[in-house]
Order: sequence, then C-alpha cells, then structure tokens
Amino acid sequence: MFLTDHDMVKLTAFRRDLHRHPEVSGEERETANRVVEALRPLAPSMVLTDLGGHGVAAVFEGEAPGPCLLFRAELDALPIDEKSQAAHRSTVTGKGHLCGHDGHSTILLALATGLSRAPIARGRVVLLWQPAEEDGSGAAAVLADPRFAEIRPDFAYSLHNMPGLAFGTVALKTGPVNCASRGMKIRLSGKTAHASQPETGLSPMATISRLMPALTALSHGAPPAIDFTLATVTHAVLGEQAFGIAPGDAEIWVTLRTLIDDRMAELCEKAEAMVGQAVREAGLEHAISYHDVFFHCENAPEAVTHLEAALAAEKVAFNEGNLPMRASEDFGRLRTICPSAMFFLGAGEHHPALHNPDYDYPDGLTEIGARIFMAVIRRALG
Repeated sequence: MFLTDHDMVKLTAFRRDLHRHPEVSGEERETANRVVEALRPLAPSMVLTDLGGHGVAAVFEGEAPGPCLLFRAELDALPIDEKSQAAHRSTVTGKGHLCGHDGHSTILLALATGLSRAPIARGRVVLLWQPAEEDGSGAAAVLADPRFAEIRPDFAYSLHNMPGLAFGTVALKTGPVNCASRGMKIRLSGKTAHASQPETGLSPMATISRLMPALTALSHGAPPAIDFTLATVTHAVLGEQAFGIAPGDAEIWVTLRTLIDDRMAELCEKAEAMVGQAVREAGLEHAISYHDVFFHCENAPEAVTHLEAALAAEKVAFNEGNLPMRASEDFGRLRTICPSAMFFLGAGEHHPALHNPDYDYPDGLTEIGARIFMAVIRRALG
C-alpha cells in the first residue's frame, strides 16, 4: 500500500474539514481553494484552477510519452440540512456533504500523494476535481472550458461510493450504468379572478390535476430494459398563497429518465404533446423549459478491462451488482471525448442512503478507492 498510517490520518482530517464546510453546485470556491492548498506540497507538474467554474485539475507528468489518464471527483455538496451528531458535521445550515463528494475528493488527494512520491514513468495523470455535478452542469462546463484541451485524456475513470453494497466491494459492468435524465419545468398561465367569482377567470387547477398523474403514467419498465422510461413529479405550485384569489398560474416540475440518451428525445416529445393537448383543451397558455440535463453513463469495454485487472490485482471483490441504476451522473459527459468507466464502491449494506440527512462518507473507503485507481495507473503507465 502506498499510503502510510500518517497519510491516512491527514487525509481523514482533510475529508472531515471539507465535510464541515459544504458548498453547493456553482459555489465551491472555498472547497477548491482547500484542494489547491493541499496539493501545494505534492508538487504536481501543473495545476489548473477555475476550470469550468471552480474546477481544479492537477497534472502529473511522466518522463516518456504515453497515454493520458483522467480521474474525476466532485466538489459540490447538497442543499439538504444534515442531521448528524458527528463532530465533523456540517457547520452550514441547509447544506451538507450527503453524497460523499468530500470522500471522492479525498481519494484523488490520496492519489496525488502517491504520485508525488513515486512518479509515473511515462504519459500523464490528470486529477480533476469537478464542480457542479449535482445539477448536471459541471462536466459540460469543464469540457467547454478552452483550457480543457491542455488535459484532454485518452481514458477517464471515476467512482461513487454506494450504500447498500457490501463495504469495500465493487459493482462494475460494461455498457450503461447510470440513466439519462432531465428536469422538465411546465408553466401554465390563465387568468386570476376574485375567489367569490372564479368563473370570471381561467384557472389551471383542473389541468394541473390532470397532468400530474398523466405525466407519471409515461413511466414504463425498469433498467436494463432499453425502453425504460420514468417520469417523476417533483414539485407543483398553484396560484398565490391567498384565500381571496382564484388561481391564474401553475407550475409543475417533472424529472424524466431513460436508460440511454437516444430515448430521451422520444420521452420529451410525448410529455410535450401531452401538455400541449391539455392546455389547448383548457384554453391556457404554457411554456416548457429543461434543466439539470444529464447524459447517460456508459462504461467502455476497454476502460472496464483496465479496472477489472486493477480490482483483481488488489484482490477487491467485484460483480455487476444492480447495474444499471436509475440515478444519473454527469460523468456521462466524459464518454463523449474518450473511453470512460465508473465503478461503485460499497459503503456498507446498512449504511444510510445517499442524499439522506444522516448520511456520512465512510473514511475507510479512501484507502480502497485510491488503491484501485493507483493500480490502474501503474499498469498503464508504470
């Protein structure tokens, strides 16, 4: 193992410091600064900051030419109030690292520690701390940053801790592993009226009541079925908070999911047609916009082969688990530029679920995750 007990003490302290100071998507400036400060004594060949927002990329160069391997972690936390008694619990009301991105960031710092002591013989390793994963905007912003051309990889890898999976075991497979998703915001507009004379206005009440179950009924099947679709109503609001006004406006938020990107256009078309018909019949105006757009994650066979060899070498048990999963991950954007693969590292079968208010990343995963990634690096670059 390339990490000492002293390293693990420092890495755990780093992770818990990140945990105390969560920043949500687009606000990760101080988190990024903490990463940069921790990298300073490790002397990477190059550090890029403010990449695609608050992203950080550390590059470690070998002496001889060779392939470029990128390893990605996330910087952002969630807008959820943490309910924990841990000494390192969030100090920010309404925000918490309840997905483990603080732990994933620490795994990359562990890799940087190892690479600083035993440089690679050839090629280059890029460690990317990516902003804004939770809202799906971060990976796209990083790829669109002109400076990304300096670190464009030949292969990209990532991991996510996974409660419900036995601690320290891995779920990995070729093909789709995370679904495509996007948020559909539907705005309905009619005309307000006095609550004593609702007939003089045009209320969207009946239409919103009709659309919520109708949109949900677009759901079909389950992964890994190629025709899987899921529509989940996540938010709805009708009118003003007043007893004297019959409503004139309403809004519905729906999350749409498909197994692969190619199916998303069809699902959006069906949902839009349903909304269009409903508002025409009611005489309402409407507007539709899309948010939090995630591409599906698909593991490339050649990248999976490298991970499987690393897992076998490190004697880490792995299987396909329950993949593909319904949840989305914006690491899927990386497959548009190079072969990529993500694996899922068990946080414990009874560990609190991701995004739960009592979730906390298990620090024991840092050593395991770093060891797996380092095995990929040493096998590919020496």
